Amino acid sequence: MRRLLLMRHGKAASPAGVEDFDRPLADAGHVEAAEAGAWIAEHVGAVDAVLCSPARRTRETLAATGIDAPATFRDEIYQGWTGDLLDVVRSVSPDAGTVLLVGHSPGTPSLAARLAGEDSDPALVNRVRAGFPTASVAVLEITVAWAELEAGGACLAHLR
Repeated sequence: MRRLLLMRHGKAASPAGVEDFDRPLADAGHVEAAEAGAWIAEHVGAVDAVLCSPARRTRETLAATGIDAPATFRDEIYQGWTGDLLDVVRSVSPDAGTVLLVGHSPGTPSLAARLAGEDSDPALVNRVRAGFPTASVAVLEITVAWAELEAGGACLAHLR
């Protein structure tokens, strides 16, 4: 079984004159991301690979989680929609068992909802659809190869 962790970046600051791509995390965002990293370590365990948006707030989120796994920064994740994000996930090495994708809303929660199949906990699916706060993490269990992942092809098993 493979696990895909879909994480929204921590709370971002909105300083005047700073482009969206360069927005940093707010102090609260650093705290949220560290708490999410601790949750991942406790409930999921080791992460084999990270896919991350190159935006400043996602890079800072990843750093604050304390997750020490090889990271790939993919332009497609920044402002990417579900199809773009799914293509990025499909490109993961077959050797990776647990992958963390750090992205943005609405793409990241939309991908979680799109991948959630009939074995998913309906209450968790409804929570993802109702809102995906900053530093949320959806854990999807996958039984196919990354390259074969399709809509409805995962089980949404946990949500932080």
